Amino acid sequence: MIPNILSIAGSDPSGGAGIQADIKAISANGGYAMAAVTALTAQNTQGVSGVQMVAPDFVVAQIAAIRADIRVSAVKIGMLGTAPLIRAVLQSLEGLDAPVVLDPVMVAKSGDRLLMAEAVNALRGALHLASVITPNLPEAADLLDQPEATTRAGMEDQARALLALGPRAVLLKGGHLPGEACPDLLAEGDRLTWLPGVRHDTAKTHGTGCTLSSALATHLGHGLPLAEAAQHAKSYVAQAIAHSDALNVGQGQGPTHHFHAMKGRP
Repeated sequence: MIPNILSIAGSDPSGGAGIQADIKAISANGGYAMAAVTALTAQNTQGVSGVQMVAPDFVVAQIAAIRADIRVSAVKIGMLGTAPLIRAVLQSLEGLDAPVVLDPVMVAKSGDRLLMAEAVNALRGALHLASVITPNLPEAADLLDQPEATTRAGMEDQARALLALGPRAVLLKGGHLPGEACPDLLAEGDRLTWLPGVRHDTAKTHGTGCTLSSALATHLGHGLPLAEAAQHAKSYVAQAIAHSDALNVGQGQGPTHHFHAMKGRP
């Protein structure tokens, strides 16, 4: 059965991140994509020029409409932006029996902040909702109010510290780690599992976090164990980055190629 995956996230009109990336990643990994929009952004590959948050009550209404009619196999949560919206989304998912992947979207690739500083505490308080959270190293440092990890040992320490905040698991992304390797670290209980990766020489990485978390939610929706789902998601994103040069989108931080496995026109 095809899993129904709900993305709760902001919109990126340039198509590389946010719900647009989520819908592509969910579809490419064999899921049926649904979306509750939390924010409208004016952005392209060079940066974010405006953000218009959706009223929390209307985000709740979107989620309620879906839950009233459609089986939800898994949820991906991305950009939430404000403390009231974080609390509203928490309440709207009460009683849902499905994996929840929380990608703590805080800062865009361009450096533009997408989570208000005063909302960080609210996000920390929401982590217990998550089956797994997927922060990158700057996001982990922000959540923990610590310096960014620069070594594997530092990543292990921060993964354990993030687990202590309440999520059932942590997939800590190592793309910002210095060096040629690009490893991610999966922390579940007392078990730490390294997922190796090779860094690709490209600037086309816009939306990789959205893409990974959505792919992960989709594989969890398929019923895969977390470690297997995480490996599938990481492999998918690696190939999306590796094939990103097939796209000619924008003049800044370009998107990954979500549908790299599909044969396009010659």
